[in-house]
Amino acid sequence: MRNAARLVLEGEGIAEAEISLAFVDNSTIHQLNKRYLQHDEPTDVLSFPLSEPNAKKLMGELVIGAEVANAEAMAHGHDVRAELALYVIHGLLHLCGYNDKTAAGATEMRERERHYLSKLGLPDIAPD
Repeated sequence: MRNAARLVLEGEGIAEAEISLAFVDNSTIHQLNKRYLQHDEPTDVLSFPLSEPNAKKLMGELVIGAEVANAEAMAHGHDVRAELALYVIHGLLHLCGYNDKTAAGATEMRERERHYLSKLGLPDIAPD
C-alpha cells in the first residue's frame, strides 16, 4: 500500500504529505459511511481531508473497508492486494482534489486509477 500511496502522491505533484490508513471491518465502515455521507451501507474507502486545499502539506486519513475489499476481490477473481491498492489510489485521488460525483469527474478518476494500477504492475480492476 505504501508503494501505491507514494506513486500517487508523486504523480500528483504532492511533495509533502501526512496520510494515515485505517483498515476496518464492515460494521465500522458502515457506521462511518452513514455518519459522514448519510449512506446506510458499507463502502470501499472513505477519504477525510485534514488540510486546506492548496496547503503546502497534504494531510488526510483514508479508512478502507478490508472486508469489502476481500469480498470484491473474491467476486471478481483477483488478488485482494490489488483491490486494496485501488482503494488507496481512489482515496488519495479524492484527497488530491478529484471528485467522481459527475460523469466527467468519474471518468477522469477512473483514468487516473488505471494509470496508477498500470504503473504498479497491477491489473485494470478500476470500475467502468
